[in-house]
Amino acid sequence: MSSRLSRRVFKLALALVRASGLLPKSVPDGRGDERRLAADPPAAEVIVYFADTVVGLYQLRPWYQALRALHRVHRLVVIGTDSRAAKAIRRESGLPAHTISHYSSVDLILAKSPVRLVLYVNHNAANFSMLAFGQLVHVSIMHGDSDKVVSISGQTKAYDFTFVPGQAAIDRLSANLALFDAPARCVIIGRPQVDAARAAHRPATARPADRQPAGAAGGGRWTVLYAPTWEGGTDSAAYSSLAAWGREIAAGVVADRRFRLIYRPHPLTGTRLADFGAADAAVRQLVAEAAKAERTAGHRTAPGGDAADLLGQADLLISDVSSLAIDFLVTGRPLTVTRPPSPHARVAPTRLLETVPRLGAAEVPRVGQFLAGLIEDDAGRRRERAALTEYYLGDTRPGAAVKAFIEACGRMIALAESNQAALLRAGGEGAA
Repeated sequence: MSSRLSRRVFKLALALVRASGLLPKSVPDGRGDERRLAADPPAAEVIVYFADTVVGLYQLRPWYQALRALHRVHRLVVIGTDSRAAKAIRRESGLPAHTISHYSSVDLILAKSPVRLVLYVNHNAANFSMLAFGQLVHVSIMHGDSDKVVSISGQTKAYDFTFVPGQAAIDRLSANLALFDAPARCVIIGRPQVDAARAAHRPATARPADRQPAGAAGGGRWTVLYAPTWEGGTDSAAYSSLAAWGREIAAGVVADRRFRLIYRPHPLTGTRLADFGAADAAVRQLVAEAAKAERTAGHRTAPGGDAADLLGQADLLISDVSSLAIDFLVTGRPLTVTRPPSPHARVAPTRLLETVPRLGAAEVPRVGQFLAGLIEDDAGRRRERAALTEYYLGDTRPGAAVKAFIEACGRMIALAESNQAALLRAGGEGAA
C-alpha cells in the first residue's frame, strides 16, 4: 500500500471514528462547523476560545453568567475544537458555540465577523493557534485565581492582557514571573464567579461562630465542605491532600456529631494518577456509608456542578492550595488550607497562606477538634480575612465584578479597533 493511500485510509478511519462519537472524552473530535459558519457567520465582537473537551468544561462553566451578561452588550461566540463540548455549552449556557476542524478556519470567521477580542479560560497549548492572529486583542481570564504555580505560568506572557480579580494576582506575577510587566498588562476586574456564592449565603446571624454546636439547645451541625484539588499536571503542582489524607479527614469529620460533611472532589481527580482515583472512590464510599448510617446528618458527595453554590452552603471550608480557598473569602467564614503532602509541590509564601490556619499531618488525626477550634475561636480572624478578601478579590459588591468585566472588554475592543485603524493608516495589513 502506497504512503498516499495509507494516509487516505487513516483519514477515512479517523473520520468514521469521529462521526461515531467513540473518541475518548479527553480527545477533541474536530468535527467542524465550517459549512454553517460560511453560510451564517457569527456577528460577534468577541470570541471565547475553548480548545478543550467536555472534560475541561469545569473551567468555562463558572464564567457562564458573566459571559451571558457580556453577550448582551458585545455579542460573543464560543469557538472550540470538540463538537461534544460545543453542544454542551449551547445547552448549559444558551451561548452560541461552534467547532472548527482546523485553526485556519478562523480566517473564515474573521473575514465575515467584526471580531476584535479573544478571551481564554485556560493555558491549553492549542491556544497558540488562535494567538497567531495578530489583529485581535488576546486576553487571559483563566478559570480561577490561586496561589498554585499555574497562576504564575510563563504562558501568561503570550497574551496581550490578563484580567485578574485583585491586587494579589498582580503582586504574585510581579514577584514570580521574570520579564513580565504585571502592573501594565494586568487589569483588575474582581471575581464575577463569587456573586453566586454571595447570593447563597445565609444571613450574618447564622455565621458558625454565632451558632451552638450539635447537642446544645437550639443547636445544629456545622457544615464542613472538604474540596481537595486534583493531583496536578506536574510534581510542582501536586497540592492535593486527597491521596495522603482524604479518607482520614472525611472519617474524622463524619465521626464528629458537630459536623455534616459535603465532599466535593475536583473534576479532574484521578485523570493522571490512579491512586487519586482510588482515594476519591474510598472517600465517596465512606460518605455514602455515613449518610446511610445517620440519615439526618446530611453527609453527601457533591461531584461536578458549580462550586460557588457549595461555598454558600458551608460554615467552614477545608481546601488545598486552590482558587476555592480564595473564592471562599467572600463568605466571611473560617477556612483552613492544607499543607501539601508532596515534598515536590511549589508553595510560595503568600498573604493567604500566612494568614489562614493550615491543616497538616499533625492536625489530621484530630481533625474534628481542630475544626471546632477554628469555628469557636474565629472572631479574631474575621478582620484579617476581610482585608484578604479585598486584596485577592477586589470589589465583591454584588454585580460589581460583572460590570467591571464588561467595561474592560469594551476597552479591549476599542483598543483593537484603534490599533487596526493605525495599521491601515501606516499601510499595514489591517483586519483583512
